[in-house]
Amino acid sequence: MKKALITGINGQDGSYLTEFLLEKGYEVSGIVKRNSIAENQTARIQHIYPEIKNNLYHGDICDMASLLTTLHKVKPDEIYNLAAQSHVSISFDQPIYTTQTIAIGILNLLETMRIVCPDARLYQASSSEMFGNNIDDDGFQRETTPMSPVSPYGCAKVYAYNIIRNYRNAYDMFLSNGILFNHESPRRGTNFVTNKVVKEAVKIKKGLADNLFLGNLESTRDWGHSKDYVEAMWLILQHHEADDFVCSTGVSHSVRQLVEYVFGQLDLDWKKHVKIDKKYYRPEELKNLKGDCSKAKNILNWHHKYTFETMLDEMIEFWIRKL
Repeated sequence: MKKALITGINGQDGSYLTEFLLEKGYEVSGIVKRNSIAENQTARIQHIYPEIKNNLYHGDICDMASLLTTLHKVKPDEIYNLAAQSHVSISFDQPIYTTQTIAIGILNLLETMRIVCPDARLYQASSSEMFGNNIDDDGFQRETTPMSPVSPYGCAKVYAYNIIRNYRNAYDMFLSNGILFNHESPRRGTNFVTNKVVKEAVKIKKGLADNLFLGNLESTRDWGHSKDYVEAMWLILQHHEADDFVCSTGVSHSVRQLVEYVFGQLDLDWKKHVKIDKKYYRPEELKNLKGDCSKAKNILNWHHKYTFETMLDEMIEFWIRKL
């Protein structure tokens, strides 16, 4: 039985990845960062908690001692590093903490691997935010697109991406980057624009709210579903050699189109409820993201199943039931 260790197991991607790996017959362990509200630590994995409760370890990606202890106990075959401060806007408010969790965090993990399990395979959650506003002539971003991030989050991710490539070559370790474009689900935090829009629109439909406050409606993103993307993570580590892969849908939509679709599905006129608030604008805006995942399709045979619309429909149904 293969053993997998997931940092950030209680996040959106961590929870879906845990489900996926359990179905594959893995023994799944996870690192959980302690929270003063105990329920918050395992909220997204409560439905599978009985299967993994003995394999959860308190730790922190910024605390190398806890990583050493955990890796010694687990002795994983595969490690999926999903832990980080993952909100781009918050990275402007907390740039040091963001950089510590992303850049120093992966460095801690790599050094721990070199000591404890140098033969393990590691997946690093890289991000389309690394590209910034650089776009190839055909309108897409891909593995060869120059990186020029426009946020502290993106800058930290570029460091993590490069240190993975450096250690891969310097120490002959199996270390791979997944350059994932935006991916959402009902488990996404409601401070992210997709789930924020869906939740607030459903609240308006049910008479629980009057308005939705947003920032830039013209930014475009390549939005997919987390379930599709955790499969890509796994496929990346099953490949015969370590490499870097873009994972995306290849289709972009603006925040305005997101709002129009969600409110339309609920028979609401979004123009009556959506208000623009300048506080939601970033100090430097990332305008357009659209990924070319040809490499992942051709080499890994990875194909996304969800569309922009089916992803949002699932999220709408979730909040209709929950609220």
